[in-house]
Amino acid sequence: MPRILIAGCGYVGEATADLFHAEGWEVEGWTASPESADRLRGKPYAVRAVDLLSPSAAEASETRFDAVVHCASSHGGTADDYRRIYLDGAQSLAGAFPDALLLFTGSTSVYAQTDGAWVTEQSAAEPVRETGRVLRETEDAVLARGGIVARVAGIYGPGRSALLRKFFSGKAVLDPNSDRFTNQAHRDDIAAALLLLVRRYVRAPRLQNSYLRIFNVADGNPLSARDCYGWLASRLDRPLPPTTGAVLPRKRGNTNKRVSSAKLQALGWTPRYPDFATAMSESILPNLESCGA
Repeated sequence: MPRILIAGCGYVGEATADLFHAEGWEVEGWTASPESADRLRGKPYAVRAVDLLSPSAAEASETRFDAVVHCASSHGGTADDYRRIYLDGAQSLAGAFPDALLLFTGSTSVYAQTDGAWVTEQSAAEPVRETGRVLRETEDAVLARGGIVARVAGIYGPGRSALLRKFFSGKAVLDPNSDRFTNQAHRDDIAAALLLLVRRYVRAPRLQNSYLRIFNVADGNPLSARDCYGWLASRLDRPLPPTTGAVLPRKRGNTNKRVSSAKLQALGWTPRYPDFATAMSESILPNLESCGA
């Protein structure tokens, strides 16, 4: 039975661990805190609270793994947080489990394009923000060890949607001067992508061309922020958010691009939630209370 470690058993990691277990893998999940591990105590696989940066991290597990998925989260922290969780964490995992395939869940925020163009894995990934540069350093470290990088778009799903939360809280506003594209990926589709990539590469020979080991994970049907809010307003019979002329701060910087996932789909990945409307209608709106609405 193949064995996998999910290092970061949070929103995406838990769904990923569940999926691998359902597929017959022997799964172990790591969390950052005992409280998080306790929350997952009823899972049909082992979940442990482990410090990724501990010199004895590998000793926390009694087994060795065929694959390790590094999907720990910095929870939107500083560049120092990014470096500690992502880069140092990846290096710690690679050192602890040198024979395992290492898959890093990065971010499409590494694409700094501002012209609304489509971007692929061959597009320039030269982030302006320091946090984005740390993500690129982490990618390079993982790729140098023969690992896989999944550049994940904005994550949403049951109980989680930044757009919906802003819409209901009244914090959503429309920017007439910068109506940029919103690239998203549903949590369950991300988990399915990670399963596909691990199965595809866990025993494959190392590919020398690092581009071949980078994959965008996005639904491939980006909408402008105005179109997203317009859909919500129509569906929920509420007014559109107000328009502002102020410059709005962006969590991922003032980028504007459309992320293509054609390469991943060519491997056989077919999103269950291929667009904003489908995800909202079938997965997110039925769970409004858990979204804080």
